[in-house]
Amino acid sequence: MRAVPWPVLPAVATVLLLCLPDQRGDVGGGPHVTPADLASVGLVGYCALRLLRDRARPLTRTAAVVLGAPALAVAVATVAADDPSSALTGFARCTQIFVLVPIAVVLLLRSRRDFRWVAGAVVVLAVVQGVVGVRQYVTGTGASYAGRDVRAVGTFGPLDVMAMATTVGYGAVIALSVGLALPPTRTGARWPRRAALCCAAALLVPLALSFSRGAWIATACAGTVVLFLHGARRALRVMAALAAAAVLAVCGLGAGSGLMAERLDSITRVSAAPDRSVTDRYSLWAAATGIWRDHPVTGVGPKGFAAHRDGHASIGLSAASDTAGAGHAFQREPLLSPHNMYLLVLSEQGLIGAVALLGCWSALLLCGLSRLSALRRAGRTPLPGHAAMPPSTVAPQAAASGCADPGCAGARRGATGCGAAAVGLLVWQAVDFLYADIGGPTTVLTSVVLGLAAWWALSPAALRDAPPTPGGRASTTPASGPHRAGLRPPYGRPAFHTTNAAHPCGPPPGPPSPRQASTPRGCPNAHAEEVRR
Repeated sequence: MRAVPWPVLPAVATVLLLCLPDQRGDVGGGPHVTPADLASVGLVGYCALRLLRDRARPLTRTAAVVLGAPALAVAVATVAADDPSSALTGFARCTQIFVLVPIAVVLLLRSRRDFRWVAGAVVVLAVVQGVVGVRQYVTGTGASYAGRDVRAVGTFGPLDVMAMATTVGYGAVIALSVGLALPPTRTGARWPRRAALCCAAALLVPLALSFSRGAWIATACAGTVVLFLHGARRALRVMAALAAAAVLAVCGLGAGSGLMAERLDSITRVSAAPDRSVTDRYSLWAAATGIWRDHPVTGVGPKGFAAHRDGHASIGLSAASDTAGAGHAFQREPLLSPHNMYLLVLSEQGLIGAVALLGCWSALLLCGLSRLSALRRAGRTPLPGHAAMPPSTVAPQAAASGCADPGCAGARRGATGCGAAAVGLLVWQAVDFLYADIGGPTTVLTSVVLGLAAWWALSPAALRDAPPTPGGRASTTPASGPHRAGLRPPYGRPAFHTTNAAHPCGPPPGPPSPRQASTPRGCPNAHAEEVRR
């Protein structure tokens, strides 16, 4: 039985605590702290204590620049804000979400197994919220929509109608990535693949019942990217199956299909009599653009949009939106943000903040895609020592990846699954931010997701237990100690070790000679390499 990865348990707890019902009963402007927020503070504190204990350099230079740029930008915007004292709250929140929690996740994850623990927690959260959301739709106890209490919102309530859709979208992307990465024909491994794909398909039901257009578009874009990362032919087959399943699901919803069809039609209705929410969103976008024109460089400071909104918005903007249902009485929720993360950053942090944040996310996406591309190239090229082996002696799953060891092919598939999930989550968030911004209980979940994407893109541990690329060396990191977290030894130069378990070819046949017993053993066609300290 595998040991429990204790360092990632704070991240897992941060995710799973979002299963608790949200007890917020009003929509006041004061800060709302959830148990998940407190757990994220503990996550950052635990990471800091581990760094002090190991006394090691925490991040590479690239990771420090990419993840630290948003903190510097929001600090400049806070200092230059019209009201720096009120902007401090926004500075703390932005630093927590975009800097501290992602860095803590990057440092605490030591291997792809740790990644799967945190990603699995996200899927569990999505399943729990999805079950609650479907029950709300069936029993008519959801949030109010078009005069009926049928909108699925999970345990988050009507004050955060997009929270469940965000959670379910994350879970669907992860389940799809894991299901496509698992081997389709390996004996005894069919049920995990089928379970993951069925979970991804089942999560589309509560996603549809959330009536969240932004989440629909984001999930469709992220799912398409994940499918094509696993192969174009497979992507076309799966997309055809999903389209057929969607038609059957919509037809089977009965009266609800009319509401869903109307919601889908409103996506393309941008000028011909759009609904009230679309009109308000356009007015908020125009207000954010006007604020940026008046403060182009540093913006008005974090949490400054609400104070400057009325001076730039049109008279057609509603003061608040109506919320009701799901156990809450009728309330008016003030519109305190433009419902577009990019325009929110542009208006509150100016060009400095927008360039820093967009540059950070673009770097994460490019680095993540680069690692996936490198894995794909390595899978098409035979590893050293394997080209001369007869095809009959190589397992089909391993031969497809150029490795004679089935575990080698499985390692590459596992790395591809983690990488595709990280890239898919980043694409989902980038698209969803066109229609939403940070706020609500799932904001801390967004920070954990960004940490997963940053770990895959920037951490040396992301490919540590993957086989070496052609022409490269086997893993040179010991199996235990502080080096597993991608950290350098605190004293002296790094000590390199090569073990037979990490070598893709295994030990050579026959009893080892005295020289081989004291040196690492490599491929049957290669000489043993001495280790110099």
